[in-house]
Amino acid sequence: MTIKRFIAGAVCQACGQQDKVRAWDDPNAQAMYRECVACGYTDVLAHASEHTSELLTRVNYTDPVFDEDVSPVRILDPRSMH
Repeated sequence: MTIKRFIAGAVCQACGQQDKVRAWDDPNAQAMYRECVACGYTDVLAHASEHTSELLTRVNYTDPVFDEDVSPVRILDPRSMH
């Protein structure tokens, strides 16, 4: 069974309606599709590949590198400066 999910905020390229686009993966065709439920427009978003890996970002990077000159920030209470 294919699970089709709506893409929040997406705008259809054909009819221009917002929040009417849904997407799903087709493992047999190794592709991802999107479809507008308002006008029926469908296209292929991307072809999946066995060698495709997730892009490296600061969220999924497991070994962060910190600069040596980084120091903690001190937050001062302006009321205590009298």
